[in-house]
Amino acid sequence: MEMDLEMTQARCKELAGTSSFYRLVCSEIEDIGWEHLVNLSDDVSSLSFRVIDKKERVHVFEIHLDKSYPNSLPSIAADVPYLFDLKWFANSRLKDVLLQFRKHLERLEEFWNTLESIDRNLSVMGPKQHSNATCYRQINIGNDCSLMLHIDAKAPKAFPECRFIGPDPAINSLRQKWHRNEKKWSKDKPIAENLSSVLEIRLPSPLDTERTTQTLDCGICYAEFLLIDEEGVEQSCSKTDFTCDNANCGRAFHSICLVEWLQSITTTRRSYGVLFGNCPYCSVPVAVRVNNKTE
Repeated sequence: MEMDLEMTQARCKELAGTSSFYRLVCSEIEDIGWEHLVNLSDDVSSLSFRVIDKKERVHVFEIHLDKSYPNSLPSIAADVPYLFDLKWFANSRLKDVLLQFRKHLERLEEFWNTLESIDRNLSVMGPKQHSNATCYRQINIGNDCSLMLHIDAKAPKAFPECRFIGPDPAINSLRQKWHRNEKKWSKDKPIAENLSSVLEIRLPSPLDTERTTQTLDCGICYAEFLLIDEEGVEQSCSKTDFTCDNANCGRAFHSICLVEWLQSITTTRRSYGVLFGNCPYCSVPVAVRVNNKTE
């Protein structure tokens, strides 16, 4: 639920008349700008500000104040891989804390650029939206293998730590290449190029993964698995089992779906239990056998 800014301002101003602490905090929020305030606790000891960095990433920066503020150091929290050492002096105020946070975001710019390069150029597994504090990516590297890559937030272009996931024969070979080719890693190259060079493989791109997903999904029902309900038998799952022979198409189908579709087309011919028609996507001739399940 979004904060009601007008109500928050009114409450803060009301509290400002009751103590010097409330009065000080209220005036400092005014200096920063109420439009940047995301949340304010009832006792005004916890504040959250919205901060937008140079790449327009949105960050929420939390500041917690002791009642002895400004004589005591505020505590801070944010969705970043690590926090900065807050410098606090007798004349320091909330706007100084925010200024230090902005400078910290600038130091982290290369780290986030590296992760965004991975997301943009490689086949990343897991959630589509990662936290700004996340330092790792799980990358699909093909052949049922993946690479859990940890990026050092303080040295994002350095040779990273990693863990291979997949069948032992495949990942043992990849581990050997990883250690043998470590010196090939260059801070001047994009991370995708470095990974390909060290592992001596072509890494799948997001587009490759999308094409693979399209290939696995049925071109008629748009699902990879189809529930087959047979009389007296529990429902079972059937994967796509028919693929168009046209190399430029290669669309996958469930035989059941394709048979039903072909049977609805008046130009389809049937001979000895086989339907002859055309691919729904590229119109190349196809032939699919009709069995008990597809009747």
